[in-house]
Amino acid sequence: MNRMSRRTIALLWMVAVAIVVGILIAYEQISILYVLATLSLVSLLLVVAFADLEKVGLSEGEDQSRS
Repeated sequence: MNRMSRRTIALLWMVAVAIVVGILIAYEQISILYVLATLSLVSLLLVVAFADLEKVGLSEGEDQSRS
């Protein structure tokens, strides 16, 4: 089974979002774009807020010494 890399999946998501935004702009559905932008910003902020940034970049040896 051929699996796609994370980069390919991210690229496909970007293309899909660009198509949706382009369609909404073409049909002048700006109010829907405002709602989608607000929801995506809130979800991004929630991901950052709940991310465990304290342990990013630590190897196992450093992680055990900090505990």
